Amino acid sequence: MSPDEPLTLLGGLSATDFLRDHWQRKPLLIRGAFPDFQCPLAPDELAGLACEENIEARLVEERGPKGPWQVSHGPFDEATFARLPERDWTLLVQAVDHYVPEVAALLEHFTFLPRWRLDDIMVSYAPPGGSVGPHVDQYDVFLLQGQGTRRWQLGGQVPDEAPILAGIDLRILETFEVEADQDWVLEPGDMLYLPPAWAHHGVSQSDDCLTLSVGFRAPSADEAITSYADYLGEQLPASIRYADAGMAPPADPAELDDAAVARMRRLIFDTLDDPAQLAQWFGRVMTQPKYADQLVPTETPTGPEALVAALQEGEQLVRSPGSRFAWRALDETRATLFADGDGVVCALPLARTLASEAPLDAALLSFPEAPALLGALRDAGSLAWPDEFEE
Repeated sequence: MSPDEPLTLLGGLSATDFLRDHWQRKPLLIRGAFPDFQCPLAPDELAGLACEENIEARLVEERGPKGPWQVSHGPFDEATFARLPERDWTLLVQAVDHYVPEVAALLEHFTFLPRWRLDDIMVSYAPPGGSVGPHVDQYDVFLLQGQGTRRWQLGGQVPDEAPILAGIDLRILETFEVEADQDWVLEPGDMLYLPPAWAHHGVSQSDDCLTLSVGFRAPSADEAITSYADYLGEQLPASIRYADAGMAPPADPAELDDAAVARMRRLIFDTLDDPAQLAQWFGRVMTQPKYADQLVPTETPTGPEALVAALQEGEQLVRSPGSRFAWRALDETRATLFADGDGVVCALPLARTLASEAPLDAALLSFPEAPALLGALRDAGSLAWPDEFEE
């Protein structure tokens, strides 16, 4: 697909237009982004997910029994939902795409953005009046209305120091002023794109309001610096140290002079400024699974012979729900395949195939290294046979 082709998903804008004019710049309301949209999930099914162990779920009650804006964390039970009032609460479940294939399929509509930037799809349900209060997110998000209706109001970009309500487990803005012409009611199939730090407030207008939030990863500067330094620190030899050969005699032995600071600065910058190492770290960080415990390693190593035989008989491996893949070329023939926070060098076409949505079948056996690599990925839990996901 050409990046200049108009997309219904983007309201008739091309990917090029959207990325130039809106991505991380300004919101975009898209009526009918998904024409005749049929939500792949019902409210009862979402509540069922929220009752399961190891699924991240929250319940926000604007007028909870313990006070305003009460936040509870799952897993929940039927008694929790039975006691809830008829309005003014919200159920939020993270990473629903990891558990519902039909929800995961929605991500394929967002291939105009890097796959490794995608984080997950959160789904929220709310009866009339349900919301999480006016707030900001520090990441890009597409808010797709799945069922019912929700009113969205925007309040413009908000600085980091904007005051928030104290004493509650939510970062609700203390003040929120709706901007002119930034007040809409979204119906099923409508979608709203919001860049980071844009104040917004969504309130359910119906008793069947389901909203799907497609979120994107964006490591903060402090997280990135700490993580990259740790990554490099594991590889650097102890011999690389502060050095001051040839220095002049100090005017005052107790002074930390400019020359000493400059030497330390040079040591740090020279160590950190390594594009090849940065790329290897970045690929690993951006493919780390959202929930590591979702990857289930095999109990016994996968035998390459058995794997090859299964593929030759027509079997296909599948990527595990929640697994993340990316690749980076090293030269014209080799690449690093990043998979769930790890990296391995292999043939470039093999890396591209594994990181795509292409079927993982016997065609991969044309690469001599494929059996060992596929076996290692299966042993790590990144790949599996389809029947291993059957309940």
